[in-house]
Amino acid sequence: MTKQVNVIAPAKLNLTLDVTGILPDGYHSLDMIMQAITLYERVIVRKSQDIVLRLPGSRVAANQKNTAYKAAVEFLRYTGLLTGVEIEIHKITPVRAGMAGGSADAAAVLVGMNELYGAKLSMTELCAIGATIGADVPFALMGGTCRVQGKGDLMKALPPCPECWFVVVMPSVGVSTPEAFARYDQMGSSVHPDSQQAEQAIRQGDFVALCQSCGNALEECSGAEETPAIKERLCQYGAKTSLMTGSGAAVFGIFEQEELAKQAVVELRRQYRRVYLARPDRGGARVVPAFKSRPASQRPGGFRKR
Repeated sequence: MTKQVNVIAPAKLNLTLDVTGILPDGYHSLDMIMQAITLYERVIVRKSQDIVLRLPGSRVAANQKNTAYKAAVEFLRYTGLLTGVEIEIHKITPVRAGMAGGSADAAAVLVGMNELYGAKLSMTELCAIGATIGADVPFALMGGTCRVQGKGDLMKALPPCPECWFVVVMPSVGVSTPEAFARYDQMGSSVHPDSQQAEQAIRQGDFVALCQSCGNALEECSGAEETPAIKERLCQYGAKTSLMTGSGAAVFGIFEQEELAKQAVVELRRQYRRVYLARPDRGGARVVPAFKSRPASQRPGGFRKR
């Protein structure tokens, strides 16, 4: 009998993000290309009679407001199971970064509990549960490359994006998502990326066209003061384009060549503590037999030039 399940859940980057209006429920309507990357939250779920949440080594609060806790509650409510779960999360994705770390945690709990208790819920059912927890949870379940619209509930799976490398830099200060959208409502944006054009570039496997299509309508109003300098440095080191992800504050560059990306990591870590090297991931939250050791390139400060 299975008593423990290990789950990895990829972080995400927004290759495009445009605000297209306001929905009747007050949420902003978005049009985005979202990409899962090889930077993983690591979640262990174990059978328990109560819901217990632990986040060893993390400053994130392990309380009932945590998305992982909410996911456990909603899973049990949906399935009617009269039990609990012990959740242990090893945080890797930066907080307040726009990389959906909390949503990845929730997705991992849903996938893990589905396996742990043999519930056999479909992806459609898991996404329906996930949507009640957070707008990015359905994508965290699906992963890969997706065109995402509405408030995150309308998803279309796309072919894998062209092979590339991502260098992600987390500034010293994070961004509040509600505050970023409030500033957008006041300021607007001069940036409105064409997600349809980006989708076409992905379907054609056109790396250059994809980079030309990238953009984020929230970047100008995020309040993240370090963004322009980080973008400039990423491009100096060889990124074909650079932009903020989500509502911020993480900034990433897209590199065609591995060596340039690795050199950028070395250089940027001279100034920024949290710099990550990643590639596109073709999946979402998923069960693994055991956790592999984390590559040095994904450990802040752990990558060194040879």
